[in-house]
Amino acid sequence: MRTRSVRALLFGVPMLSGQLPAFDPDAAPAEPFPLFVDWLTEALAAGVREPHAVSVATVDADGCPDLRVVALRDATEAGWSFATRADSPKGRQLAAQPQAALLFHWREQARQIRVRGSVLRADPETAARDFLDRLPGSRAANLVGHQSEVLADPAAFPPALDAALARVESEPDTVDPQHALFTVRPRTVEFWQGVPNRGHVRLRYRHAGEAWTRERLWP
Repeated sequence: MRTRSVRALLFGVPMLSGQLPAFDPDAAPAEPFPLFVDWLTEALAAGVREPHAVSVATVDADGCPDLRVVALRDATEAGWSFATRADSPKGRQLAAQPQAALLFHWREQARQIRVRGSVLRADPETAARDFLDRLPGSRAANLVGHQSEVLADPAAFPPALDAALARVESEPDTVDPQHALFTVRPRTVEFWQGVPNRGHVRLRYRHAGEAWTRERLWP
C-alpha cells in the first residue's frame, strides 16, 4: 500500500472556516491586559475548549528552542503565570535564561495571543499556595517527581502515583518544594484575529518605559 504524502493529506484542508468574531483594533484599550480579559471572556462564552491552555517557549543551554503546553494559573496587569517543577527542563531553562514566549491559540475563533518578556519566579509562599490550590491528582503527580526523565519501567509509575495520592490524602498540607510558579512580564503582546480572505488583523502592544505603544502589523 502506497503511503500518501503529507502534502497531499494537507491540501484542501479548510482553514479559518465558520463564523469568526470581528476585531476593531481602533477600539482596543490602551493596555493589553484588559483586551486579554475581554478575549478570554469571549472565548469562554463561545465554548472554546481549554482556553487556559498556553504554549510556553524557552531555550536550552545551546540556544535551541523548547516548546510545550501548560495551564495558565493566573493573569494580571503584571503578567501571565504558569507553574512547573523547578527541576524540570523548563524550570532549569528559565533559571538559566529567565525569558519566555507564550502563545494562546483559540482555533474556534481564529484568534492568537502572543506574549514575550522576562520571567520572574514567585516566592516560596506564593508557590506553596498555588500548589495547595491544585486538584489532588495534580499535586500527587508533582510529588512523584522525575518530570521528563526516562521511564525505564512503565510498571513503576502506577504504584508511585498511588503512593503520592495516599500521601496527599493523609497529609493534605504537604507542598512539593520543587513546585515553582513563574510569571511572564510582557515586553510585547500581540493580538491576532484570523480573517478568511487572509486579511488578518494584528495589533501589537510594546512596553516602552512606563507606557504601552499600540501598532498595527501587516498580516
